[in-house]
Amino acid sequence: MNILLIDIDSARADHLGCYGYSRNTTPHIDRLAAEGVRFERHYASDVPCLPSRTALFSGKLGITSGVVDHGGVHADLPHEGPERRFRSRRMMESLAERLRLAGYHTASISPFPHRHSAYHVWEGFHEMIDTGLNGQDKGHVVYPFVDEWLERNHGREGNWFLHLNLWDPHTPYQTPLEFGEPFRDDPPPEWLTQEIIDEQRKGYGVYDAVTTSPCWVPPEEGWLRGTGSIRNRDDFKKWVDGYDTGLNYADHYLGRIVDRLKALGLYENTAIVVTADHGENQGELNVYGDHQTADEITCRIPLVVRWPGLTEGKAGKRFRAFHYNVDLSATLVDLAGGEVPESWDGVSFAASLREGEDRGRSHVVVSQGAWACQRGVRWDDYLLLRTYHTGFKNYPSIMLFNVAEDPHETRDLADERPDLVGQGLRLLDRWVARHLRKSGRPDPLFQVMAAGGPYHANDPSYVIDRMRATGRDHYADWLEKHGGLPKDEVPGEETLDP
Repeated sequence: MNILLIDIDSARADHLGCYGYSRNTTPHIDRLAAEGVRFERHYASDVPCLPSRTALFSGKLGITSGVVDHGGVHADLPHEGPERRFRSRRMMESLAERLRLAGYHTASISPFPHRHSAYHVWEGFHEMIDTGLNGQDKGHVVYPFVDEWLERNHGREGNWFLHLNLWDPHTPYQTPLEFGEPFRDDPPPEWLTQEIIDEQRKGYGVYDAVTTSPCWVPPEEGWLRGTGSIRNRDDFKKWVDGYDTGLNYADHYLGRIVDRLKALGLYENTAIVVTADHGENQGELNVYGDHQTADEITCRIPLVVRWPGLTEGKAGKRFRAFHYNVDLSATLVDLAGGEVPESWDGVSFAASLREGEDRGRSHVVVSQGAWACQRGVRWDDYLLLRTYHTGFKNYPSIMLFNVAEDPHETRDLADERPDLVGQGLRLLDRWVARHLRKSGRPDPLFQVMAAGGPYHANDPSYVIDRMRATGRDHYADWLEKHGGLPKDEVPGEETLDP
């Protein structure tokens, strides 16, 4: 059985049709989900891009591997030191090497390793193909590489594993204008009301409602889609249309890849797995168009599996148990007939696919270390966010949400439900202790803070300048004094809110 792993950067689960989205963003993925199965509670253990893909390809959580950031010491795997053999342990225990040892020819088509200098994710691959645009590789750029690879390998003896990146939903939203406006007549999601927008504009953040993307020029100076500020629901429609169009463009090329598999006679002998490295907030927690938190939106990712000979009798089934992306790594090796390394944190859920039983974890803990230092605990219907460094956003140290009733995290229940806060903190404390004992190293999130803060938020000056330029001097003054401290953790100070 061949395995095609399609990794769509920034694809949040709840904007796919098969996960209940009202817009027709992903008809081709939806068709695969109807033929196969989907996992409702699948999470990237560590976000954003570099920590997430390191976890997937190493089988290890960030707290164990040490990779939780986009720069600094904790953007690289640690050296093995004197115990390093002729071949490194980390290479021999990589996902690609485990599949290679199981008899697979392994290949990856992706700009990611070069974009992030993260070549460790390619350890163990037979073939590594860089599509060359450092993450601006739209579907029309990537597809010819896939087409050529499939043509070259469709007659190969034995099985192959192909990892493929599609990047279209990632900001900035630059889907070619000739693709049209597929959601011109669709209203934006209803949850973001004018009242919420008005409240967000009183606050602040790095990519907030006032200035959605400070690192880029405004749309009139070069953007193809989106808008530079969210003042009302019309602006929100422009914004979310840009994201959804990118997702639709990725799906369009995924459909072309499926058609090519069928034309080459490979479709019935190829397992197709569709997932993502992380989601992308579209206003949740006052973050527009990026992946800066350890919340449900950034960390919950899709997982659609169509596996001939395995999923036919379960077509359309939804699994609701909790799983990490590192569990997917273990499952792929298990299903390929390989050996899952004992050092991995991932636990195979192959039995669920074989038997249809919905078994998994009771809860998951996810981390953000590049835009903030934050962990999220997800259990039952709840999400607890524990923030250590805000990434210069208007956050308290603890937030609690009922994501079953409030999926867009609009109502913080921390003050109302101290019992649930206590439960979440207990789960977090036990999880941290267990994994630090395993790694034998200090907590990488706290080391990131000790080194000056998360890579994308270690200098508040540009945020302070934006606060003053947009009439929010109160926040600028506070940031100058306190930086990324949560707003309730400053002794002797009044609350940050004016």
